[in-house]
Amino acid sequence: MVKYLFSFFLLFSPLSAGWTDMTATVPAGAPESGAQACCRLFQEMNLEGTVDYQAFRQAYAGYCKIEHQRDILTLIDFTKPSTEKRLYVFDMAARRLLYTSVVAHGRNSGENYATSFSNREGSYKSSLGFYRTAFTYQGKNGYSLVLDGLERGINDRARSRAIVMHGADYADPSVIRNGGRLGRSQGCPAVPRGLARPIIDAIKGGSILYIHANAPEYLSQSTVLEQEDRTGTFLQ
Repeated sequence: MVKYLFSFFLLFSPLSAGWTDMTATVPAGAPESGAQACCRLFQEMNLEGTVDYQAFRQAYAGYCKIEHQRDILTLIDFTKPSTEKRLYVFDMAARRLLYTSVVAHGRNSGENYATSFSNREGSYKSSLGFYRTAFTYQGKNGYSLVLDGLERGINDRARSRAIVMHGADYADPSVIRNGGRLGRSQGCPAVPRGLARPIIDAIKGGSILYIHANAPEYLSQSTVLEQEDRTGTFLQ
């Protein structure tokens, strides 16, 4: 009876809905794979129901591969609408979620959802992929953070396009109540003014930021994500 109850739990538990508990498949003493480590972190940080696993899986894959100076990972999930919190800042060393926030996308990327992306000057669109955070400065939008796009042809024009993180009134949740969606930027991931400084200070100086979307054209061109990172297959 105990065996059958255990089998029933595995079949109908939340672990079977969308992602799999890979930690249970690791034999004692065996090395842990990247997919298993990612799944374990997702569990330890209690992210289920808050963060999409596949978005986190891809962000984590890049975090492990790209050189970084800080154990901080930022995920912006453009599969979600602008009316929802879709920016997440993770402390990977402490294994905890530091911040969640709404975040704006480029005005030509879409209305409530970001669906079109570009690396082109003057496109006023968001760019997908992996970035490394750089230095801060005081600009026309106040306290701002320079972002270096790390993927050639996808987001490597971020500096020349002045794609930076900054605070903006149009990125405040109050805008949603009046317009039905968040305001839009010229391609920058703009956040509410009240959160701009704490978020920027948490991620500045060499951490990894990943902008995610359901975009097969990005996945086919990414210079960071490999085939196993692009699918829902967590254990080969």
